[in-house]
Amino acid sequence: MKIVLAPDSFKENLTSLQVATCIEKGIKRVLPKANCIKVPMADGGEGTVQALVDATGGRFVRKKVTGPDGNQVSSRYGILGDGETAVIEMAEASGLHLVEKEKRDPLTATTYGTGELIMDAMKKGSRTIIIGLGGSATVDGGAGMAQALGIRFLDKSGEVIEAHLGGGMLKQIATIDMTGRDPLVAKTKIIIASDVTNPLAGKKGAAHVFGPQKGATPAQVKTLDENLKYFGQLIKKQLKKDVAKKPGAGAAGGLGAALMAFTRASMKRGVDLIVKVTELEKYLKGADLVITGEGRIDFQTAFGKTPAGVAKAARKHRVPVVAIGGCLADDARGVFEHGIDGLESAAAKDMSFEEAIKHSRKHLELAGERTIRMILIGKKMARKRQRKK
Repeated sequence: MKIVLAPDSFKENLTSLQVATCIEKGIKRVLPKANCIKVPMADGGEGTVQALVDATGGRFVRKKVTGPDGNQVSSRYGILGDGETAVIEMAEASGLHLVEKEKRDPLTATTYGTGELIMDAMKKGSRTIIIGLGGSATVDGGAGMAQALGIRFLDKSGEVIEAHLGGGMLKQIATIDMTGRDPLVAKTKIIIASDVTNPLAGKKGAAHVFGPQKGATPAQVKTLDENLKYFGQLIKKQLKKDVAKKPGAGAAGGLGAALMAFTRASMKRGVDLIVKVTELEKYLKGADLVITGEGRIDFQTAFGKTPAGVAKAARKHRVPVVAIGGCLADDARGVFEHGIDGLESAAAKDMSFEEAIKHSRKHLELAGERTIRMILIGKKMARKRQRKK
């Protein structure tokens, strides 16, 4: 049997490649000669850099950059196997996890460090950069990122704003000066990997929808939303780019809007982009089975998550799909309507989250074994029906 293993990472636990390796071990207890092809996957969120580096035989680059609170943080990004394409998770530099809960301040949090990662990748020769948006601590409209690219923001007195811009400072900007933008920006293609379709401002915008989870109070949400609206209008007026209402403009606190306004960026659905970069469809040709998965499978899995993207690709090649979840929610059966043919849980019994994490490799191996045994039962039944005919 040719079996393609294309899971997402299990957050706070195992990488995509580690998950696939564990499932492979379980399969080979039953089918020692099975041809298992591991294709690490992601959807543009956490684990995207690791998955693409693993899938393409790439490498990591480490760099100290400015964190969302202005302190230096150690971060990393990937260079894919082609040696030319960089992949960045903005959360590595500007993520919510980088700031202690009691110190989170969306009014001052900045994406400057994300801009530093972009600049470093360009200076090292990358002319295509994939940026995963998600997990941000910021609602700065991407202004901090733009500063790191050399774009200057002037106040009403014509003075350059030197401080790293946060969401609470956007109304201080009177003029956007593009003359200092690094020349490499115009030569670099940026692909945004995100499933967020929210506009920059308004009730469905970055501040109202995502601000509270970043620590914003109701009063701060109102301030941030007004500032993002102002920033979007300023970009439209001075740069002649109307990005505020574009789907995804509100991703990562407005970073989506800034990337579309200040760089050569295009927005792509995260998992579809990863399917293309990993060349998943090439491995699906002639496959008997695909096994995908993620940490928790529920009805939302069907909408933009890795298993749904894998299933969409597998349908083109008429390959059945089984998804293994760290756990299965009560509404997980909803995924059957979206191309996933079977479900299995890594947790075969009730257990605490801590226990599931501690023994996750063993649980995944057993889930892989159970899955393939059920598949073989189906094959036996099919052969039996054939003989009766």
